[in-house]
Amino acid sequence: MAATNPTLHHSTRANLLERLGPHFVLIAYCLVALFPIVLIIMNSFKSRDGIFSAPFAPPTSETFSLIGYQTVFGRANFPNYFLNSLIVTGISILLILFFGSMAAFALSQYRFRGDVIVGLFLAIGIMVPIRLGTIGILRLIVSMNLANTLVALILVYLAQGLPLTIFILAQFYRQIPRELTDAAHIDGASEYRIYALLTPLVRPAIGAIGIFTMIPIWNDLWFPLILAPSDKTATITLGTQQFLGQFVSDWNAVLAALTLAMVPILLMYILFSRQMVKSVTAGAVK
Repeated sequence: MAATNPTLHHSTRANLLERLGPHFVLIAYCLVALFPIVLIIMNSFKSRDGIFSAPFAPPTSETFSLIGYQTVFGRANFPNYFLNSLIVTGISILLILFFGSMAAFALSQYRFRGDVIVGLFLAIGIMVPIRLGTIGILRLIVSMNLANTLVALILVYLAQGLPLTIFILAQFYRQIPRELTDAAHIDGASEYRIYALLTPLVRPAIGAIGIFTMIPIWNDLWFPLILAPSDKTATITLGTQQFLGQFVSDWNAVLAALTLAMVPILLMYILFSRQMVKSVTAGAVK
Protein backbone atom coordinates (compact mmCIF):
# COMPACT_ATOMS: atom_id res chain seq x y z
CA MET A 1 0.00 0.00 0.00
CA ALA A 2 1.44 3.35 -1.03
CA ALA A 3 2.09 5.79 1.77
CA THR A 4 0.16 9.04 1.77
CA ASN A 5 2.24 12.07 0.98
CA PRO A 6 1.74 14.43 3.97
CA THR A 7 2.89 17.43 1.95
CA LEU A 8 0.31 16.76 -0.79
CA HIS A 9 -2.42 16.20 1.80
CA HIS A 10 -1.56 19.47 3.55
CA SER A 11 -1.51 21.33 0.23
CA THR A 12 -4.91 19.95 -0.76
CA ARG A 13 -6.43 20.94 2.57
CA ALA A 14 -4.93 24.42 2.31
CA ASN A 15 -6.35 24.87 -1.18
CA LEU A 16 -9.76 23.72 0.03
CA LEU A 17 -9.71 26.18 2.91
CA GLU A 18 -8.57 28.93 0.57
CA ARG A 19 -11.51 28.28 -1.74
CA LEU A 20 -14.14 27.84 0.97
CA GLY A 21 -12.90 30.52 3.35
CA PRO A 22 -14.39 33.52 1.48
CA HIS A 23 -17.69 31.66 1.14
CA PHE A 24 -17.89 31.07 4.90
CA VAL A 25 -17.15 34.75 5.56
CA LEU A 26 -19.81 35.90 3.08
CA ILE A 27 -22.38 33.45 4.44
CA ALA A 28 -21.69 34.61 8.00
CA TYR A 29 -22.02 38.27 6.99
CA CYS A 30 -25.24 37.49 5.11
CA LEU A 31 -26.72 35.79 8.18
CA VAL A 32 -25.79 38.72 10.41
CA ALA A 33 -27.34 41.21 7.95
CA LEU A 34 -30.53 39.20 7.41
CA PHE A 35 -31.14 38.30 11.06
CA PRO A 36 -32.83 41.58 12.15
CA ILE A 37 -34.88 41.71 8.94
CA VAL A 38 -36.14 38.17 9.38
CA LEU A 39 -36.80 38.85 13.07
CA ILE A 40 -38.94 41.91 12.30
CA ILE A 41 -40.95 40.18 9.58
CA MET A 42 -41.43 37.06 11.68
CA ASN A 43 -42.63 38.92 14.79
CA SER A 44 -44.96 41.13 12.77
CA PHE A 45 -47.21 38.07 12.35
CA LYS A 46 -47.35 37.28 16.06
CA SER A 47 -49.48 38.45 18.94
CA ARG A 48 -48.05 40.72 21.63
CA ASP A 49 -47.65 37.84 24.05
CA GLY A 50 -45.96 35.77 21.35
CA ILE A 51 -43.48 38.58 20.63
CA PHE A 52 -42.32 38.85 24.24
CA SER A 53 -42.53 35.17 25.20
CA ALA A 54 -40.66 33.77 22.17
CA PRO A 55 -39.15 36.60 20.07
CA PHE A 56 -36.79 34.27 18.16
CA ALA A 57 -39.37 31.60 17.37
CA PRO A 58 -41.46 31.60 14.19
CA PRO A 59 -45.22 32.16 14.44
CA THR A 60 -47.23 29.16 15.57
CA SER A 61 -50.94 28.46 15.64
CA GLU A 62 -51.04 29.90 19.17
CA THR A 63 -48.97 33.04 18.51
CA PHE A 64 -49.99 33.87 14.92
CA SER A 65 -51.89 37.14 14.65
CA LEU A 66 -52.58 39.86 12.08
CA ILE A 67 -53.58 42.48 14.64
CA GLY A 68 -50.57 44.62 13.74
CA TYR A 69 -51.50 44.80 10.06
CA GLN A 70 -55.14 45.45 10.94
CA THR A 71 -54.04 48.40 13.05
CA VAL A 72 -51.76 49.72 10.32
CA PHE A 73 -54.34 49.62 7.55
CA GLY A 74 -57.11 50.81 9.87
CA ARG A 75 -55.26 53.81 11.30
CA ALA A 76 -52.96 54.89 8.44
CA ASN A 77 -53.27 55.38 4.69
CA PHE A 78 -50.46 53.01 3.73
CA PRO A 79 -51.74 52.27 0.19
CA ASN A 80 -51.44 55.98 -0.59
CA TYR A 81 -47.95 56.07 0.92
CA PHE A 82 -46.91 53.15 -1.29
CA LEU A 83 -48.33 54.81 -4.38
CA ASN A 84 -46.54 58.08 -3.62
CA SER A 85 -43.23 56.31 -3.14
CA LEU A 86 -43.66 54.32 -6.35
CA ILE A 87 -44.50 57.45 -8.34
CA VAL A 88 -41.63 59.51 -6.93
CA THR A 89 -39.04 56.73 -7.16
CA GLY A 90 -40.07 55.49 -10.60
CA ILE A 91 -40.34 58.87 -12.31
CA SER A 92 -37.16 60.17 -10.65
CA ILE A 93 -35.10 57.19 -11.82
CA LEU A 94 -36.47 57.40 -15.36
CA LEU A 95 -35.68 61.11 -15.60
CA ILE A 96 -32.24 60.68 -14.04
CA LEU A 97 -31.29 57.94 -16.48
CA PHE A 98 -32.77 59.73 -19.50
CA PHE A 99 -31.29 63.19 -18.97
CA GLY A 100 -28.13 61.80 -17.42
CA SER A 101 -27.41 59.51 -20.35
CA MET A 102 -28.02 62.27 -22.88
CA ALA A 103 -25.74 64.69 -21.03
CA ALA A 104 -23.07 62.02 -20.58
CA PHE A 105 -23.23 61.19 -24.29
CA ALA A 106 -22.73 64.84 -25.22
CA LEU A 107 -19.83 65.33 -22.80
CA SER A 108 -18.07 62.18 -23.95
CA GLN A 109 -18.50 62.60 -27.70
CA TYR A 110 -17.97 66.32 -28.24
CA ARG A 111 -15.30 68.83 -27.33
CA PHE A 112 -16.48 72.37 -26.75
CA ARG A 113 -15.41 75.47 -24.88
CA GLY A 114 -16.20 75.04 -21.22
CA ASP A 115 -16.43 71.24 -21.15
CA VAL A 116 -13.79 71.11 -18.39
CA ILE A 117 -15.79 73.59 -16.33
CA VAL A 118 -18.90 71.48 -16.77
CA GLY A 119 -16.97 68.42 -15.57
CA LEU A 120 -15.75 70.30 -12.49
CA PHE A 121 -19.28 71.53 -11.82
CA LEU A 122 -20.54 67.94 -11.87
CA ALA A 123 -17.71 66.86 -9.56
CA ILE A 124 -18.75 69.55 -7.08
CA GLY A 125 -22.32 68.26 -7.30
CA ILE A 126 -21.07 64.83 -6.29
CA MET A 127 -18.93 66.03 -3.40
CA VAL A 128 -21.32 68.59 -1.86
CA PRO A 129 -24.42 67.06 -0.20
CA ILE A 130 -27.64 68.49 -1.58
CA ARG A 131 -29.06 68.73 1.94
CA LEU A 132 -26.78 71.68 2.63
CA GLY A 133 -29.03 73.70 0.33
CA THR A 134 -32.27 72.69 2.01
CA ILE A 135 -33.26 76.24 2.95
CA GLY A 136 -32.68 77.55 -0.57
CA ILE A 137 -34.48 74.55 -2.07
CA LEU A 138 -37.45 75.10 0.24
CA ARG A 139 -37.67 78.78 -0.71
CA LEU A 140 -37.51 77.91 -4.40
CA ILE A 141 -40.19 75.23 -4.08
CA VAL A 142 -42.49 77.61 -2.18
CA SER A 143 -41.96 80.37 -4.75
CA MET A 144 -42.92 77.91 -7.51
CA ASN A 145 -46.07 76.86 -5.59
CA LEU A 146 -44.85 73.25 -5.51
CA ALA A 147 -44.88 72.74 -1.75
CA ASN A 148 -46.69 69.55 -0.67
CA THR A 149 -46.52 68.08 -4.17
CA LEU A 150 -44.77 65.02 -5.53
CA VAL A 151 -43.31 67.17 -8.31
CA ALA A 152 -41.14 68.96 -5.74
CA LEU A 153 -39.64 65.66 -4.57
CA ILE A 154 -39.06 64.46 -8.14
CA LEU A 155 -37.22 67.67 -9.06
CA VAL A 156 -34.99 67.47 -5.99
CA TYR A 157 -34.13 63.81 -6.56
CA LEU A 158 -33.46 64.56 -10.22
CA ALA A 159 -30.97 67.27 -9.27
CA GLN A 160 -29.46 64.97 -6.65
CA GLY A 161 -28.93 62.02 -8.97
CA LEU A 162 -27.77 63.72 -12.18
CA PRO A 163 -24.14 64.60 -11.26
CA LEU A 164 -23.08 61.06 -10.38
CA THR A 165 -25.07 59.56 -13.25
CA ILE A 166 -23.47 61.86 -15.83
CA PHE A 167 -20.00 61.33 -14.38
CA ILE A 168 -20.22 57.50 -14.48
CA LEU A 169 -21.99 57.19 -17.83
CA ALA A 170 -19.56 59.60 -19.49
CA GLN A 171 -16.71 57.25 -18.61
CA PHE A 172 -18.55 54.32 -20.18
CA TYR A 173 -19.42 56.29 -23.32
CA ARG A 174 -15.75 57.26 -23.74
CA GLN A 175 -14.78 53.57 -23.78
CA ILE A 176 -16.98 52.86 -26.80
CA PRO A 177 -14.78 52.60 -29.93
CA ARG A 178 -14.78 55.82 -31.90
CA GLU A 179 -15.12 53.81 -35.08
CA LEU A 180 -18.76 53.04 -34.25
CA THR A 181 -19.62 56.74 -34.06
CA ASP A 182 -17.70 57.51 -37.23
CA ALA A 183 -19.46 54.70 -39.10
CA ALA A 184 -22.84 56.02 -37.98
CA HIS A 185 -21.91 59.51 -39.19
CA ILE A 186 -20.85 58.12 -42.56
CA ASP A 187 -24.21 56.33 -42.85
CA GLY A 188 -25.95 59.65 -42.28
CA ALA A 189 -27.32 58.91 -38.81
CA SER A 190 -28.41 61.90 -36.76
CA GLU A 191 -26.98 62.60 -33.31
CA TYR A 192 -30.16 61.34 -31.66
CA ARG A 193 -29.93 58.14 -33.69
CA ILE A 194 -26.29 57.67 -32.69
CA TYR A 195 -27.27 58.21 -29.05
CA ALA A 196 -29.97 55.55 -29.38
CA LEU A 197 -27.49 53.13 -30.96
CA LEU A 198 -24.73 53.62 -28.39
CA THR A 199 -26.83 53.70 -25.23
CA PRO A 200 -27.54 49.92 -25.17
CA LEU A 201 -23.76 49.40 -25.06
CA VAL A 202 -23.63 51.10 -21.64
CA ARG A 203 -26.62 49.21 -20.27
CA PRO A 204 -24.59 47.62 -17.43
CA ALA A 205 -23.73 51.07 -16.09
CA ILE A 206 -27.33 52.21 -16.46
CA GLY A 207 -28.52 49.18 -14.50
CA ALA A 208 -26.07 49.79 -11.68
CA ILE A 209 -26.95 53.48 -11.45
CA GLY A 210 -30.67 52.69 -11.44
CA ILE A 211 -30.33 50.27 -8.54
CA PHE A 212 -28.03 52.44 -6.44
CA THR A 213 -30.25 55.48 -7.06
CA MET A 214 -33.50 53.69 -6.27
CA ILE A 215 -32.65 52.74 -2.68
CA PRO A 216 -31.73 56.24 -1.36
CA ILE A 217 -34.80 57.79 -2.98
CA TRP A 218 -37.16 55.16 -1.55
CA ASN A 219 -35.64 55.39 1.94
CA ASP A 220 -35.27 59.18 2.06
CA LEU A 221 -37.00 60.89 4.96
CA TRP A 222 -35.43 64.35 4.87
CA PHE A 223 -36.94 65.92 1.77
CA PRO A 224 -40.44 64.39 2.13
CA LEU A 225 -40.50 65.78 5.67
CA ILE A 226 -39.37 69.25 4.51
CA LEU A 227 -41.08 69.62 1.12
CA ALA A 228 -44.15 67.35 1.21
CA PRO A 229 -45.15 66.56 4.80
CA SER A 230 -48.91 66.37 4.27
CA ASP A 231 -50.68 63.05 4.59
CA LYS A 232 -51.76 63.22 0.95
CA THR A 233 -48.19 63.44 -0.38
CA ALA A 234 -46.35 61.46 2.32
CA THR A 235 -44.06 58.70 1.10
CA ILE A 236 -43.82 55.29 2.70
CA THR A 237 -40.80 56.29 4.80
CA LEU A 238 -42.41 59.47 6.09
CA GLY A 239 -45.77 57.78 6.63
CA THR A 240 -44.12 54.99 8.60
CA GLN A 241 -42.20 57.47 10.73
CA GLN A 242 -45.36 59.41 11.54
CA PHE A 243 -47.21 56.20 12.31
CA LEU A 244 -44.46 54.96 14.63
CA GLY A 245 -44.61 58.21 16.54
CA GLN A 246 -48.29 57.59 17.31
CA PHE A 247 -48.04 53.85 18.10
CA VAL A 248 -44.58 53.64 19.65
CA SER A 249 -45.82 51.31 22.43
CA ASP A 250 -47.90 49.08 20.12
CA TRP A 251 -45.25 46.55 19.06
CA ASN A 252 -47.56 44.68 16.74
CA ALA A 253 -48.32 47.83 14.76
CA VAL A 254 -44.68 49.00 14.86
CA LEU A 255 -43.33 45.72 13.46
CA ALA A 256 -46.07 45.53 10.84
CA ALA A 257 -45.35 49.09 9.70
CA LEU A 258 -41.62 48.42 9.48
CA THR A 259 -42.29 45.27 7.46
CA LEU A 260 -44.52 47.12 5.00
CA ALA A 261 -41.87 49.84 4.61
CA MET A 262 -38.90 47.59 3.89
CA VAL A 263 -40.35 44.57 2.05
CA PRO A 264 -41.02 46.38 -1.28
CA ILE A 265 -37.46 47.69 -1.60
CA LEU A 266 -36.11 44.27 -0.60
CA LEU A 267 -38.17 42.61 -3.31
CA MET A 268 -37.00 45.11 -5.92
CA TYR A 269 -33.41 44.60 -4.83
CA ILE A 270 -33.75 40.82 -5.10
CA LEU A 271 -35.37 41.09 -8.54
CA PHE A 272 -32.60 43.31 -9.90
CA SER A 273 -29.67 41.89 -7.92
CA ARG A 274 -28.46 39.80 -10.84
CA GLN A 275 -28.46 42.87 -13.07
CA MET A 276 -26.53 44.75 -10.41
CA VAL A 277 -23.86 42.03 -10.22
CA LYS A 278 -23.52 42.04 -14.00
CA SER A 279 -23.27 45.83 -13.98
CA VAL A 280 -20.55 45.94 -11.34
CA THR A 281 -18.64 43.12 -13.02
CA ALA A 282 -18.85 44.83 -16.41
CA GLY A 283 -17.61 48.05 -14.89
CA ALA A 284 -14.68 46.25 -13.28
CA VAL A 285 -13.73 44.58 -16.55
CA LYS A 286 -13.89 47.86 -18.42
